[in-house]
Amino acid sequence: MKLMKVLRSQVGRKVLNGATGLALIGFVVVHLAGNLTLFGPENAFNQYTYQLESLGWILYILEFFLALTFLIHAIVGISIWRERKRARSDRYDTYQTKGGPAHNTWHARTKAISGIVLFLFLIVHLNDFKFGPVEMITLNGIEVRDLKSLVISTFQNPWHAFGYTAVMLFLAAHLAHGFWSALTSLSMQRRRFSDLFYVFSIFFAILLAVGFLFIPLYIYFTGGEGVLLSTL
Repeated sequence: MKLMKVLRSQVGRKVLNGATGLALIGFVVVHLAGNLTLFGPENAFNQYTYQLESLGWILYILEFFLALTFLIHAIVGISIWRERKRARSDRYDTYQTKGGPAHNTWHARTKAISGIVLFLFLIVHLNDFKFGPVEMITLNGIEVRDLKSLVISTFQNPWHAFGYTAVMLFLAAHLAHGFWSALTSLSMQRRRFSDLFYVFSIFFAILLAVGFLFIPLYIYFTGGEGVLLSTL
């Protein structure tokens, strides 16, 4: 099939990797927005998670496609990284793409490593907050999972708090180059805007990482009793 031939090519894989990467970035942005409801009214976070769980089979379908997107992104990304490693001489610090120089910085060269770290973190994260034990509370006559209390108690543990923070630094490193690379692969930028978009990608990655790492650090250093976590 013509489609399969395209996907086997280096360009086709770059496009697929860019598209799946942007989809995952979209999920990360939405996920962060949901997590920040921890600092809203007392039951905002638990209501948010309950509304998600109330989607039922729709949520399962979304989770399936999210997992599939993650898997495709990982497999294609590793294949591209391996091919580049074989083909490119260590003497060169940059190589040309249709978006201009590829900004082959340390976070570009360690994308595979940061990707593996994020994958391992995902397993731990799901075990802690999706499949782990949790207390139940009653909201408006409905019994729901008290995930807010679980998050607060979890991040009072220094291993969880600082481990989560370290992983968010890997996330920033992965996104700093990955977002720019995705835009390049999908031809969303012209060469003259390459550096501008690269700076934007770094700023965007740092902003997301800070948003995520603020949560465990704030909880840990306030003992889970900070004013932002109090009832509004």
